[in-house]
Amino acid sequence: MSPRTKIKALLESGKTDIDVTVKGWVRTFRNNQFIALNDGSTNSNLQIVVDFENTDPALLKRISTGAALSVSGRLVESLGKGQSVDVKATSIEILGDSDPEKYPLQPKKHSLEFLREIAHLRFRTNTFGAIFRVRNTLSFAVHTFFQERGFVYLHTPVITASDAEGAGETFHVTNFDLANPPKTETGEVDFKQDFFGRATNLTVSGQLEGELGAMALSDIYTFGPTFRAENSNTTRHLAEFWMIEPEMAFYDAKDNADLAEALLKYVISYVLDKNKEDLEFLSQRLLDEEKQKPQNERSEMTLLEKLQFCLNNDFERLTYTEAIDILKESTPNKKKKFQYLVEGWGTDLQSEHERYLVEKHFKKPVILTDYPKEIKSFYMRQNDDGKTVAAMDILFPGIGEIVGGSQREERLDKLEQRMDEIGIPKEELWWYLDTRRFGGCPHSGFGLGFERLVLFVTGMGNIRDVIPFPRFPKNAEF
Repeated sequence: MSPRTKIKALLESGKTDIDVTVKGWVRTFRNNQFIALNDGSTNSNLQIVVDFENTDPALLKRISTGAALSVSGRLVESLGKGQSVDVKATSIEILGDSDPEKYPLQPKKHSLEFLREIAHLRFRTNTFGAIFRVRNTLSFAVHTFFQERGFVYLHTPVITASDAEGAGETFHVTNFDLANPPKTETGEVDFKQDFFGRATNLTVSGQLEGELGAMALSDIYTFGPTFRAENSNTTRHLAEFWMIEPEMAFYDAKDNADLAEALLKYVISYVLDKNKEDLEFLSQRLLDEEKQKPQNERSEMTLLEKLQFCLNNDFERLTYTEAIDILKESTPNKKKKFQYLVEGWGTDLQSEHERYLVEKHFKKPVILTDYPKEIKSFYMRQNDDGKTVAAMDILFPGIGEIVGGSQREERLDKLEQRMDEIGIPKEELWWYLDTRRFGGCPHSGFGLGFERLVLFVTGMGNIRDVIPFPRFPKNAEF
């Protein structure tokens, strides 16, 4: 294959009067003369000028939207408006035809719902090109943040026998014939005959295994897919999503919150620096979308202002108890505008409550701490008041909770007592309890849902639009 230069590199080089080879897909072909070519490196197309009078008509017919081309020619200053340079083509090779009668991505506006149905092709649109370049940068920034701080990247298992959240919403893994699985004498499925010799499922979190690594390597992080068999058909839930989960030995609850705030600010700053063009495009897309909404439903800030807002403000820190007092006395609660009214202490906060605290009350990101132990997981460190745990959630504008974490319970007796209270069998987590038996120490960690982060940074409204191939109830296409 002949070498090529990426379109982004050409447009940024400032060079002209050089010979180049570019390859990409046709966005439009006008007047048998002007090809808008895009190779995915940027949303900006490169205009190819065709000498149609001296080009085979059969070749011209094959230059249609979606076709893949290799073009060689001279890069020159553009005489037309809308682009700085053109390529005057000296040779055009069709690498792949695209039937214009059948190609579903014609040059017009398509709805996000329609594009979800053709998720295998939606990468070729400006919106999804921008989203997935941003997603790529955020992913790289996450690794860079932790690697610069000496963390070890730990690969935790995708297949596990534990349910870290205790929620029971897991996908089972088996190689049994589901129509006729082997049974025990009492008529139950005999998992001892299954591939792993026991019941297994896809992981809901790498946290418990991550803690094992932290008890030897000090600071670790996981970044991988997790799965929830939750029948939630919402704009905020997926059945398969990616989680960033650091676990740190010798960290208390404050250290944990400090690290989470630093991570969020780092990755947002990183993507603002590296993907300015994509974010400007997504910001304008959001403005155009919001023009269709009533004035009172529009965002107070543009996407770029919202990202800058998170960098420029120290996150507000307050306890769950303080938050409940604020919410109870809030106007929407008193006027019964909340869908879920806040009656008092012990209420499990909903997204509407979290967004009120961030967007209306404090007008900055919020870190909530010290939740009632009844509404939090068994592994969170119990506070001295006997009622709360050293939990920490970070709330963002437009999203609500983006990070959830805690100082972990390192005291064996307290952990076992809590497991007994909520009915988690200790024998199934003997290996987890061993880390408290042998050299246990104060330690903390948190989980950051990667798609929630991408959703926030791109300004998209549906989580199915920020993962390449979304998995949700009744959908496992592509």
